[in-house]
Amino acid sequence: MTTTLVSVNTYTHTVAYVTDKLLSSVKRIITWSGLDPTKYAANWSLVEGGIKTWLQSQHLVAVVLEVSNPTNGQLVGRWDFDIAYTSGNADDGEFWVDTDAIKHAIRKQGLLPASCPYQLVVSNKPGAASVPGWSFTTLLSTEGFVRYSIGTTIGTNSLATGVSYWRKS
Repeated sequence: MTTTLVSVNTYTHTVAYVTDKLLSSVKRIITWSGLDPTKYAANWSLVEGGIKTWLQSQHLVAVVLEVSNPTNGQLVGRWDFDIAYTSGNADDGEFWVDTDAIKHAIRKQGLLPASCPYQLVVSNKPGAASVPGWSFTTLLSTEGFVRYSIGTTIGTNSLATGVSYWRKS
């Protein structure tokens, strides 16, 4: 019984850590890419509630930051945060984040015009809980773009986040 309680408390702490680091990474991408962070900051608690809920239930598959052209609505850039749920047996329980990898990838992707709108989209497994303030949408087409993986940027013993970005080919 005690082991189960410790496991639940540890996973809850892990979810809080990964949620915070994932959302902070998205904020860094927005600001370091030259986008206006006002909209993102205004929706922080709504986004945080959804991410925590779906990480806790292990329904979250990916978080995607899409940036579009303000004139035609087509994709101009995209960042994917793919979630990996692990057994926790591979390391010593260390928690870490690699913001330098993101900073380096932004240089490769290039700055985006500050006037570009953006949205955060999640992909969940079937059966995910409905979270107030979140609605269904579809991702913009990535035709003509190439996906570049920068590897794992957030890691814990039971959750990890692999990050990729898309740019015009």
